[in-house]
Amino acid sequence: MTLPRMLAIMGSGETAPTMVSTHRRLTSLLPSPVRAVVLDTPYGFQENAPELAERAVDYFSTSVNVDLLVAGLTRMQPDDRGISPDAVSVEKGLRMVDDADYVFAGPGSPTYSLRQWSNTPLRSLLIRKLHTGGVVTFASAAALTLGRRTVPVYEIYKAGSDPYWLEGLDVLGEFGILATVIPHYDNAEGGHHDTRFCYLGERRLQMLEERFEFDEYVIGIDEHTGLVLDFDRDVAEVVGNSTVTLRNKSQERKFETGDVIPLGQLRSPSWSGTSAATPTPSRNAAHGDTTSSDTGPVSLGAAADQHRAAFDSAISRRDADAAVGAILALESDIRAWSLDTLQSAERELAVAALRSMISKLGEAATGGLRDPRSVVEPFVGGLLAVRSVARAEKRFDLSDLVRDQLLAAGVEVRDTKNGVEWVLRGD
Repeated sequence: MTLPRMLAIMGSGETAPTMVSTHRRLTSLLPSPVRAVVLDTPYGFQENAPELAERAVDYFSTSVNVDLLVAGLTRMQPDDRGISPDAVSVEKGLRMVDDADYVFAGPGSPTYSLRQWSNTPLRSLLIRKLHTGGVVTFASAAALTLGRRTVPVYEIYKAGSDPYWLEGLDVLGEFGILATVIPHYDNAEGGHHDTRFCYLGERRLQMLEERFEFDEYVIGIDEHTGLVLDFDRDVAEVVGNSTVTLRNKSQERKFETGDVIPLGQLRSPSWSGTSAATPTPSRNAAHGDTTSSDTGPVSLGAAADQHRAAFDSAISRRDADAAVGAILALESDIRAWSLDTLQSAERELAVAALRSMISKLGEAATGGLRDPRSVVEPFVGGLLAVRSVARAEKRFDLSDLVRDQLLAAGVEVRDTKNGVEWVLRGD
């Protein structure tokens, strides 16, 4: 079987429900069982690196039905004390990457990744795979390293360094694409301050763009969105939930999910302002359609809002089954998103929403979700029948007594020209 030659670049959501279909389609193009490996270098400096690797393994096993091996390349260079990593372990990890048909890397620090990969065969292994056959999926921090230049996110956004570029792996340059990749392009976590462009914001990105050569530009990939470069078909496809942007300083060209971009447009982009994308073609017999068909919420926060609205609607309709269904759906989404290696405050907010829904359902259970009219109607109906007989026999004292007793119990009786009506007070 001839392996496809594909590079998938994801803006975020690489281990979230939003990217399940993309991973599935990419791995479906490979021989079974798929030889897949997670390159754990980007988060290798973190104390919970083993946990993050295990989350990726669980995600692929549960959602993609692929067994993912861990390369174990958390450190490839000597530490500050001059202690070198175990050479045998490093060689074993590199061999795993070389042997794999599917290489996956995600969140962490692009600076740390580049420092560890420096003067190792890692770049050559990735490029050879893309030339000879295999799928490489880099997301978030790993995606930042693919271009000619790399944004040192932690150093600029967290530590306050003046904006500067790092030299990237320039895997894209090997294929004639002179671009810098910026994931999290549409990030909005900052609220009132600008965190677009992977937390740079417009001002700092403009400062960095001034240092570009004339033929360089930015490929911006929104969160929960990807760009799949198919070197066999010579096209790139936008997948996921949002857009991919080609930016040359103040000029931008956006491509929507499902758009197919000739790789020639990435090698020599035009800035005319008109999209050169073509409609997504039908499924290719050799490589298949890699566009995403995920239509669910783009984040756990959005899912929580959706399920809470469904729950509130069910409570207002007194539909207990629908209310329980909304709670179970939110719990299921919390579990699904818990495998995402890029955790945020949304999980805590979703859990809070779940607890609130359960509490509200408990209150409803105490008071009853059935329509109160349906509960009291048989008794009210019987008393109104007695009142009707009393009125017919002109026993108005008994008729008034029935009416007054019903009113005391919260049932208001109204005599109208169309007959007797009753309502529960407070309705």
